Amino acid sequence: MKKIVTLAALAALAVPATASAREVEGTVVAVNRDARTFNLRDEGRTVRVKVNRSTRYERLSGFAALRVGMRRIEAIVHRVNGRWVATLVERSGGGGGGDDD
Repeated sequence: MKKIVTLAALAALAVPATASAREVEGTVVAVNRDARTFNLRDEGRTVRVKVNRSTRYERLSGFAALRVGMRRIEAIVHRVNGRWVATLVERSGGGGGGDDD
């Protein structure tokens, strides 16, 4: 019985973590190399995004490639200790191709 309660409690804790993940996309307006953060202007608001060793990059060669003024930068972020931490940072667009019939 105790194991069932423990599993249910763990499952309940897992749901809010997933629910807090979100996507932000916009223009890089600041980069702080020492703190490993960048600010992304997204629909009239600015979001400070923290990166760490687990952050993945697509169509960017890493954190060092981020520059102020870059547009269409997309980040999948979640809350950790009150900060938005990126699991993925990518340059959006540039793909799709589609079927040209």
